[in-house]
Amino acid sequence: MEPTTTGDDAHRALVPGPGAEVSPASDPDPEGGGAGLKMPHFGMAVICFILFLTFLDNTIISATLSDVQSGFHAGVAQLQWVVSGYALAFASLMLMAGTLGDLYGRKKLMLIGVVIFCSGSVVSALAGSTGALIAGRVVMGIGAACSEPGTLSMIRHLYPERRRRARALGIWAAVSGLALAMGPVIGGVLVGIWDWRAVFWFNLVFGAVALVAAAIVLPENSDPVRARLDIPGFVLGALALGAATFATIDGETAGYINPKILAIYGLAVLAVVAFVLVELRAENPVLDVRFFRKPPFAGSTILAFTSYFAIFSIFFFVALYLEVVGDTSPFHLATDFIPMTAGMVLASLFTGRWVSRVGPRVPMITGCVLAALGIFLTDALITPNAGISTVGWTLALAGIGFGIVIVPVTSSALTSVPAEHSGMAASTNNTARELGAVAGVAILGSIVNGQLTVNLTNRLVAIGIPASFRSQVIAAVTTGSLGSQAASTKVGKGNATIQEIINKVVSAAYGAFGHGLDISLLAAGSLLLASAVVAYFCAARTAPTSTG
Repeated sequence: MEPTTTGDDAHRALVPGPGAEVSPASDPDPEGGGAGLKMPHFGMAVICFILFLTFLDNTIISATLSDVQSGFHAGVAQLQWVVSGYALAFASLMLMAGTLGDLYGRKKLMLIGVVIFCSGSVVSALAGSTGALIAGRVVMGIGAACSEPGTLSMIRHLYPERRRRARALGIWAAVSGLALAMGPVIGGVLVGIWDWRAVFWFNLVFGAVALVAAAIVLPENSDPVRARLDIPGFVLGALALGAATFATIDGETAGYINPKILAIYGLAVLAVVAFVLVELRAENPVLDVRFFRKPPFAGSTILAFTSYFAIFSIFFFVALYLEVVGDTSPFHLATDFIPMTAGMVLASLFTGRWVSRVGPRVPMITGCVLAALGIFLTDALITPNAGISTVGWTLALAGIGFGIVIVPVTSSALTSVPAEHSGMAASTNNTARELGAVAGVAILGSIVNGQLTVNLTNRLVAIGIPASFRSQVIAAVTTGSLGSQAASTKVGKGNATIQEIINKVVSAAYGAFGHGLDISLLAAGSLLLASAVVAYFCAARTAPTSTG
């Protein structure tokens, strides 16, 4: 019978204190072999593979947005659901999936999750409409939610020896950052080779490889002494997230003072209040809200949310702007994002040792400031013709900042709660990241979409476009068909005035898009600066020490 794990003291090992020693007596397996697995590094490789695949799909979709928009004539709100459908399902179900893994087996749930993820990839690849694509992405998010939570718990099982486990957790943090950064690059290459459907066939192939590898290599472990599921907490949490996201995205077209939208927001607020009250009384809460009384835990959760909120201002809106307004090819888009990828990877690799020496506060503050500076500079320099020579270094700076933030945010969450609750802390931290992605796309998307209607209307009035044609122009812009319609319009030599009007309409449309992008990037950068202040007051000043 394989041993089971009941808690995860990895939070002590992630950032061991300077000079901390670990005696053989305190480590059950000095050779570093996980129980039930003589060569744990193979298990770690499989875990990283699954982690990479599920986190990759947060951002790989950014390279497909222009093709999806033009192919399905999808509006910006629909594109937001293509991105947010995955992240929302991921975030809503992650806490519950972690509990199910504890009860019935982490490997078992991980395998089920990979199967669901692959099924959603097939639905997405074969989608004939935006609605079908969104449905496929939601199914993929459900699979990711089942697959990801067990990765941290399995590291504890694979590496009982603290120092090896510390290195493994550092790799886990680096891989999650690498996956986010590599999304636009891999996506751009795949779309350039084939089309946007190649992204989902890629997911299917590598998901199948991950399924076979996990089934062969990973040991099973569970926690049969856990209490019963917190069904009310799960339902209320998912209801609050879904209602708030739906109201934010649907409000772009229906209007935020629309009675229906206000009612949905009210439902979300009531669900949040009920969730807190239920969790305070629950015997085995899906989220122990009392942990938010601890400044390091609350601060790390806030930064997990805000950092991903800001990251998606680049991965979604900058990518969409370069593709739609700049007519950037998928290959060029991949090239443009390489500096950011390199910055995130390199920064996350060295930050672990930095955190172990000075604690999480200084790296958190530094990362937030650098990421904000990178976003501000990108906003200042980006143009439709911008490429790697123009914004490559600014994206790299933003990537370095994000790479620095990712590591201490994870370690701070794990070090701030008792060992037996570290699984909950890890799930909460990852849920906050996915919620940041959802909120970033929804809130910033509403800003961009608003500018494509309000600001564009003002510009069209200024150049004298009749009211009867304005709605047609706005519809063409929001569905991505403006460029093709303008290009297909045949204007004779004697109609230079008409051609001039067409050019002004196109310029006005793209100018409105750029104005919305400006507001979104400024909002994201400002939020990161505010996060640096949160880190100063909430993050631990020094590195925690590790005692046997």
